[in-house]
Amino acid sequence: MPAFTHHPTRRAVIRSMVGGSILFPGIVSQLLADERGEKDSDPLAPKKPHFAPKAKRVIFLFSTGGVAQMETFDPKPKLFAADGKTLGVGGGLSLEKRPLLKPRWEFKPGGKCGTQVSDLFPHIRDSMDDICLVRSMTTDNNEHFQATLAIHTGSFFAARPSLGSWISYGLGTVNQNLPSFVVIAPHLPYAGTQVFANDFLPAYHQGTRVIPGKEPVPNVKRQPGTEDLQELELGFAEALNKAHLKKHAHDSEMAARIRTFETAFKMQFEAPEAFDLSKETEKTLDLYGMKRGDTESFGWQCLIARRLAERGVRFIELIDSSSSNNWDSHSDMAQHEPLAKKIDKPIAGLLRDLKQRGMLDDTLVIWTTEFGRTPGQDGAKGRGHHPACYSSWLAGGGIKPGIAYGATDDISATVAEKKVHVHDFHATVLHLLGLDHEKLTYRHAGRDFRLTDVYGQVVTKILQP
Repeated sequence: MPAFTHHPTRRAVIRSMVGGSILFPGIVSQLLADERGEKDSDPLAPKKPHFAPKAKRVIFLFSTGGVAQMETFDPKPKLFAADGKTLGVGGGLSLEKRPLLKPRWEFKPGGKCGTQVSDLFPHIRDSMDDICLVRSMTTDNNEHFQATLAIHTGSFFAARPSLGSWISYGLGTVNQNLPSFVVIAPHLPYAGTQVFANDFLPAYHQGTRVIPGKEPVPNVKRQPGTEDLQELELGFAEALNKAHLKKHAHDSEMAARIRTFETAFKMQFEAPEAFDLSKETEKTLDLYGMKRGDTESFGWQCLIARRLAERGVRFIELIDSSSSNNWDSHSDMAQHEPLAKKIDKPIAGLLRDLKQRGMLDDTLVIWTTEFGRTPGQDGAKGRGHHPACYSSWLAGGGIKPGIAYGATDDISATVAEKKVHVHDFHATVLHLLGLDHEKLTYRHAGRDFRLTDVYGQVVTKILQP
């Protein structure tokens, strides 16, 4: 039997079967004969983009529940002067007139660019020279499920492939030992697993969920003494799967499942090291607001994201909370404070770490939520859902740093200039990766689908030349 290597190839795995069995030599020989052609057609092999990209990978930070723009990134003096009598859009679903609610946190300029950010995010405020803040985001639905689905998939009602799945499909991955799309989520947000689903794209483009904890990828470490047996079993299964596949007209779901098993096998050799923080310095841990041994904080999520990005994972999403106990502050805006404290220093640390390692130039970092909140009250101290306008930001990967793009009206009730719809946002992200959102299509049910459907314009003014 061939000697075991640290990063076995698929060919080596198949050969391990040849050395251990005389039962299926014909099938295995055929697999080896086909290997060269199949290697060239590997669906996760790196693909050329439509044009030269500015970004090679994405780290997507999602704060679930609806972060209030006027409490974080969109200062409104008129709201600070609210007297409790003047009315504005309010209520749970922004369908009523309610007294305007004074913001709870003061704003201060951040960085040399002077972009105003509230005291909820003092560390991110210090990083504004690296950030392009978009204050004119808008979406089409005031319900969590639909708005969360839209920011992830471009679809408000029907299940569709997620942004990460589209990028995996369009670009492949540079590391065959790790998934192309990883989601680090302690809990599921609104819309559940649909936020990282592949839907009609092949299954190997679905996001792989990692749950923070002592064993973020369960059972990824092989039991001692089982290496040879596992290779024999995998080779045997490979032969039978391929034979079955050829008899059933190369069924795409079967091919996807086989590819998923191969990735799972290869993860045994690289995932443990990727999630091992023992060699990270105390200085690095402190940058992310972590203590040694921490495996559950948002700082841990951000540091793991950097390590996965270093190792060639194409799209990494971090979700900060769940479909409950999140930013959905209907009764009291004070609920924003612990949530902001949890993510503020880790996100700023991630940006600084990427920058000092020379990775920010070709890593696109995105922070967003699903919609904003109303300028008027819902509860006595809270705000309702508000899809008409909200704030998101981007950094690195070809984005113009240190600018604020777009504006809302004087109480942040509607977009006043330079509206950026969810479809425009997605078109811009794909453009930075060298993908034309109108050309990145997949044939399904008799039509060509795309992430942006039949909409979307690239926001060219936030891009570096």
